[in-house]
Amino acid sequence: MTDGSDERNDLETNGGVSRRGFLGSVVPAAVGVAVATEALGAPAKAPAPVPEVPATEPSKLTLTVNGRTHKVLVEPRDTLLVVLREKLGLTGTKPGCERGECGACTVLIDGVPRYSCLTLALEAEGRQVTTVEGLMNGEELGPVQQAFVEEDAFQCGYCTPGQVVAAEGLLRANAEPTLDDIRHGMSGNLCRCGTYAHIFNAVGKAAKLRKAAQPGKAAQPGNAR
Repeated sequence: MTDGSDERNDLETNGGVSRRGFLGSVVPAAVGVAVATEALGAPAKAPAPVPEVPATEPSKLTLTVNGRTHKVLVEPRDTLLVVLREKLGLTGTKPGCERGECGACTVLIDGVPRYSCLTLALEAEGRQVTTVEGLMNGEELGPVQQAFVEEDAFQCGYCTPGQVVAAEGLLRANAEPTLDDIRHGMSGNLCRCGTYAHIFNAVGKAAKLRKAAQPGKAAQPGNAR
């Protein structure tokens, strides 16, 4: 028989925790960990199968660009920028940031400037689309294009088509803009070469050239070519 001396010795040696007390607390804890581990290790319930989505068929699209009608096949994701350049060969519209920040891809839709990189091609169906190529008078430069040349309103020239189209849209809506109107109207088009002063001068000159070319006829907002 034990006289309790072993337990007392354990209490003294282990700072107040007996051998029996230690085992009594550790064993239940170990059993709990084993049970939890088994539960967590159980196979998860298989997720429900995801139905397959068939690939979307190309859509037939009728586009009116620069007064001409084009019939093309496009995917729903195709932007107007992609269709103009890759399917219609109108490469005057430039890809820049392709997220609606630089304005290099600007076109007119029903006479209003729009970023073609943010416009789905299908959105343009039934609308009048005008690109920089459509601003020419046959083989001659249009008033805005001519003004950009005369005012030296470009350096590298990459952003120039978008700048010209944006200026055309501005002048169709406001035939006699002030300098503040021009700055505001052209604010959506960036020029990394920094020729803004020349661009503003060119837009002002274009307004005069347009007025001279159409005596007695005011510009009509939203009137697409």
